[in-house]
Amino acid sequence: MKRILLAYDGTPAADTAMSTTVALAKALKAEVGVVSVIPVHPGRTPVDPWDDRPVHTEQLERARRLLREYGIEPVLIEPAGDPAMMIEEEAERGGYDTIVIGSRRLGAVGRLLQGSVSEHVATHAKTTVVIA
Repeated sequence: MKRILLAYDGTPAADTAMSTTVALAKALKAEVGVVSVIPVHPGRTPVDPWDDRPVHTEQLERARRLLREYGIEPVLIEPAGDPAMMIEEEAERGGYDTIVIGSRRLGAVGRLLQGSVSEHVATHAKTTVVIA
């Protein structure tokens, strides 16, 4: 584990993933990238109005501040698209060997209606995935 990609969205699950990333990065002297994906959904309004670029920019800045407190200088990545697919693509594009992502622990109905980003990443990414 030399390059870790943290999927971060400011939720408590993402904060747990942040803690895991810090522990791994410090122990392994790994580089860290942080990705916050602006979701784009097909239809009339492609970006959710409560989940736009300024929201994700702030999430990335918060992640940068937290990581810097531990002496880690991250690369920030802010793509738009399907969150699971963009996390997978960014990991491959950036040469990350590990993805760390939180789990909201959705029930069966939640997974059916919303889908699970962490589950999709864990089963489709071409690299090691740690679900925190």
